Amino acid sequence: MQRIPALTLLVLGIASFCPRGHAEAGPKAPKPWHQLDMMADPILDQVLLFYLGEAWTGMTDVGECLETASRVRDDEPWSWTRAWKASASRLAGEAAKAEAGGQLRTAGQSYLRASSYYRAAAHRHPDPAGQDMAELAKEAVRCYRRALELLPELGGLPVRIPYEGTSLPGYYFKAEGSKEGTPLLIVQQGRDAWAQDCTYIAREALSRGISCLLFDGPGQGEVVRLQRLAFRPDWEKVLGPVVDWAQGQAGIDPSRIGVIGLSMGGALIPRAAAYEGRLKVAVANPGVLDWSRVIDGYFQAKLPELMPLLERDPAAFDLAIEALMREDAFLGWAIKDMEWRHGGASPSELMAILRSFDATADVGRIRARLLVVDGEEEEYGQARELYDALSCPKDYLRFAAKDAASLHVQVGALAFSTSRIMDWIERYL
Repeated sequence: MQRIPALTLLVLGIASFCPRGHAEAGPKAPKPWHQLDMMADPILDQVLLFYLGEAWTGMTDVGECLETASRVRDDEPWSWTRAWKASASRLAGEAAKAEAGGQLRTAGQSYLRASSYYRAAAHRHPDPAGQDMAELAKEAVRCYRRALELLPELGGLPVRIPYEGTSLPGYYFKAEGSKEGTPLLIVQQGRDAWAQDCTYIAREALSRGISCLLFDGPGQGEVVRLQRLAFRPDWEKVLGPVVDWAQGQAGIDPSRIGVIGLSMGGALIPRAAAYEGRLKVAVANPGVLDWSRVIDGYFQAKLPELMPLLERDPAAFDLAIEALMREDAFLGWAIKDMEWRHGGASPSELMAILRSFDATADVGRIRARLLVVDGEEEEYGQARELYDALSCPKDYLRFAAKDAASLHVQVGALAFSTSRIMDWIERYL
């Protein structure tokens, strides 16, 4: 078994994963609008932008997010979780006081934001399988459900969707119906966000006379944290029971069901749509043909010296990655988090599992009309590849930098992107 010297590992790890300094000579390039520079980790900087962007929907507030972020310490792995948990707990306490005093709208609004902050606390959790994570998830769910009860204008009801001897959590938003029944849009997130984070889509759907179902599947949101179910590549086995449930709801037109997948959901939905023939439309945002290649490409760019080990000597690859995980906090969290979500017991086993998330051989079977979403600065998509591989009715929507909507899933510009995507859904669903 090949071993890599510890010094080499240290150099590779620090050079590849630590944020770059700013010591280069020459004039400074203009800073992109989305570069907040509040977090040393640029990925967490974009996560913060995501929560700032939810302020448009009432799910967060700008000042609360920025104040929370100011308490995150770069050198403390638990700092992100503790800062957001503290904000969530404070706001949940304010909500309870308002509710006890009869200020029900204030209470509902506060519970809604508290739920978002509990979800934020769970995002970069150093111990994803620990008891603290389960408690965060329970509080996030409790606060969101109480917000739905106290804010009837949201229009959502918690539901359970039968799934392989258990059930999946969902939130059903029913539009005012006609004699023919309303169309239904199923919404799912990907790797990191939860069903509740898509409330803005549900509200926009309702305003257009479209019913909406948000749900968490295996590997996502409530399900991975409270039911310990991992992602699976044959996502039609997840989406099928959701469509079964949807078609059984009174007032839904069973011939007008669509689905949108966000982030990693843009990889799960094309595979599912290939085998779930009851969909009228589907949206992949961003479009992804082979998710395994997205992940492989990330590791190949960061650790080109180590990737050959994965094929030649998986045990040596595991030793090398585990050494880097001890040196680099982000990598240590990322590998552990992916193993937890996908069911891998080692880095090499994780990579093998991820390589099964490839829809290349399947997308030719899709018959629903598919919208493939792209962005000028999209980091995790293969939109043009997916679009070119499709033989079904299809459309391509690319967000440009000039629209401030070109980042991954248009983070920070949801008002603009949601209206554009929902225009397409309303037209074809």
